[in-house]
Amino acid sequence: MKPDPGYYDEWPYENRPKITWPGGARVAFWVAPNIEFYELDPPINPYRKAWPTPHPSIPGYAIRDYGNRVGHERQMQVLDRYGIRGSISLSTALCEHHPEIIAACKERNWEFFSHGIYNTRYTYGMSEDQERTMIRDSMETIYRHTGQECSGYLAPALSHSDHTLDLFSEVGADLFGADSMAGIYTCDLFHDDQPTPIKLRSQRRFISVPYSLEMNDTIVYAVNKVTPRHYLTMLKRHFDRLYQEGATSGTVMCIPTHNYQVSCPHRLAAFEEALDYITSHSDVWITTGREIAQHYLQHNYDQAAQDIHTGTNNGGLS
Repeated sequence: MKPDPGYYDEWPYENRPKITWPGGARVAFWVAPNIEFYELDPPINPYRKAWPTPHPSIPGYAIRDYGNRVGHERQMQVLDRYGIRGSISLSTALCEHHPEIIAACKERNWEFFSHGIYNTRYTYGMSEDQERTMIRDSMETIYRHTGQECSGYLAPALSHSDHTLDLFSEVGADLFGADSMAGIYTCDLFHDDQPTPIKLRSQRRFISVPYSLEMNDTIVYAVNKVTPRHYLTMLKRHFDRLYQEGATSGTVMCIPTHNYQVSCPHRLAAFEEALDYITSHSDVWITTGREIAQHYLQHNYDQAAQDIHTGTNNGGLS
């Protein structure tokens, strides 16, 4: 068995090369709405059940349908109010099932990145060729419906394989060119509060952009059973710490949302208050996942990779 995923070396948080965000911002802040499509009665995957109840799962399907029918518009209005462009973790089947959502997000110049095709079909059990085909389909679908080259990836329902990151980068380079911004970052690793270089078999430049499971509204509400008021406290404290540390070197804060969680009427005010608090700080870069990745690749990647390789931070394992 592997001792670790093998995508990155040990690299202590202290004494890394300094990250400077645009305008001298301390924190790069992005919101990642997971806009997903769940099948009522999906094909059986022997590695994981799509629903915890017998199929068809009307309650599970219906609340997620509520998110796309009602919750998305509600969340979009809040993000508009604070000048936040979403970075959509997209189940690309939504392009066919809910084209009106895609059109509304495209009109606002939101980012679209891949979250697979359906959130009820997992990477588990796929061959490398099957996963490559799925990733290629999702990237081609995003381009066909939005004109965007897909920069980022979050595996469907977090069902990551040993080949996922390699395949995503390779497909992006194959479709749009090795020097394009397609296939350049992952949200799947959850291991840091700053972007970090990731090792791929192709040697193509690729990074992890912080995407917090701890601040993810589904983890907060459905798993940890947190109240909206306490979620607000969590978001503020999370931001305060990253803002404090960002005075030395830029950090990243992501709020991953779901339109069937944060947008429920009794929860929305807490989310809105958190956005009001975060955006009231002038030295916060309100941005997208793609823009964070682009900036880091252009201004920080090479120095970070060298620091890791030489071990000048006493942590590089070349």
